[in-house]
Amino acid sequence: MDWTLEVVVLPVSDIDRAIDFYRDKVGFALDHNTTNEHMHVAQLTPRGSGCSIVIGDLPAQKEMAPGSMRGLQLVVADARAAREELISRGVEASEVTVFDERDGGTFFGFSDPDGNTWAVQELKVRAEKPLIPAEARGRFGAE
Repeated sequence: MDWTLEVVVLPVSDIDRAIDFYRDKVGFALDHNTTNEHMHVAQLTPRGSGCSIVIGDLPAQKEMAPGSMRGLQLVVADARAAREELISRGVEASEVTVFDERDGGTFFGFSDPDGNTWAVQELKVRAEKPLIPAEARGRFGAE
């Protein structure tokens, strides 16, 4: 039996500000933004990822303090290009650091407006072999 991690709850203080940050500055796709008299919940997914972040105001989502997530990790084929893309959209990002010359040893980081932190790892192999093939992406098999 496969067990797949598909959602991470991210604690934020302002849902709309977080949507703007992750959609407009980081480039995640906004899968849904549901508001009714009981809740406000949004799901955003990085392009090429099988795992999304969910932000909202349901009781379980309020159990963590905004900004308390540390070291969530994204993977890109080119760390320098990814960093430049984020900086061009107004995201403050650390310098690229090479811990190991082998593929997978290059990183940089950034934080969201609440202080949740992200590590971005370079895996050059993802350029030729994406984790999720393009034809299998998206909620219904298309990106």
